[in-house]
Amino acid sequence: MTPAAASSYGADESGLICGYRLGPGRHGQDIGSAEAAQWLAARRAGASAHGEFLWLHFNLAHTGSQPWLAQAAQLPEPFFEALKEDLHSTRIERTDHHALIAVINDVHFSFSFEPSEISTLWVHVDRHLVVTARRHALRSIDALRTAAKRGDTIASPIELLEALLRAQADVLVRIVRDVTARVDEVEDELLANRPDARRAKLGAMRRVLVRLQRLLAPEPAALFRLLQHPPAWIDEAGVLALRQSTEEFSVVLRDMSALQERIKLLQEEIAARVNEDNNRSLFVLTVVTVLALPINLIAGLLGMNVGGVPLSEEPHGFWIVVSIVTAFTVIAGLVAWRSRRRD
Repeated sequence: MTPAAASSYGADESGLICGYRLGPGRHGQDIGSAEAAQWLAARRAGASAHGEFLWLHFNLAHTGSQPWLAQAAQLPEPFFEALKEDLHSTRIERTDHHALIAVINDVHFSFSFEPSEISTLWVHVDRHLVVTARRHALRSIDALRTAAKRGDTIASPIELLEALLRAQADVLVRIVRDVTARVDEVEDELLANRPDARRAKLGAMRRVLVRLQRLLAPEPAALFRLLQHPPAWIDEAGVLALRQSTEEFSVVLRDMSALQERIKLLQEEIAARVNEDNNRSLFVLTVVTVLALPINLIAGLLGMNVGGVPLSEEPHGFWIVVSIVTAFTVIAGLVAWRSRRRD
């Protein structure tokens, strides 16, 4: 494969992955970047759109995507500023051009519960155009593409944004269910006295959930400002739909919080059992050391090569020493056993 072909894999020369011409009462119609540029130029010239709008999905890893968005789509500057920001928290804001800029975080299409497999989707929404742009293949946008290919009717740009938010919420619900199933397995193994079987995976799942919750929780201030003062082209039904989709996000995030708390409790239970096993092993080692102390002490004293060693001339001295060592060992064992029972 040539370098040029590799760079444009999955997109055309402008970085467009897919484009659809949508509107009330009609199925999605595929559209390319050249035709989209002509359609947008006609709209700016005052041609009637008859309620139609475009949805264009771009690959930002393609070098031609941002120049096309700036020249052909003429997106406002806040969209490009959002692309350059390091702050990737989920938010929907209104611009001075009566458009919406959304920053949405989603998981990669091949998500395998790694914190690095979470990426950002940037969205521009106005009366006649919806632009979505990403650097990695994401699950929610792929579900929306499938719906458009299937012929589902999407009547307005705000309905497309709502469908995107709902698709992302569905992806998160599936992630929560998958994590719940994995946590159930770990809990079953814990009840079967096998706490070390998947102990390391609990920490990885908890880190992923924490990062998802931190990135996916919508900024309440920006969302409140949008819902209180939406652009004029968004009707009351659209505002209500946005409010409902954000409420679905809140439900999923609460489920994530509850799942994180459950994982934390399991980690604490596993740590308590491990500490108990360590304490038991340490107790056994201490008892063995205590039981061996009398014989080691007496053997050391009687083994000194000096004069005056007691019982050296006694015919039964060996058995006397054995009796003394046995008595002290039994006493030490009883003391250790009673101490263990009190604990």
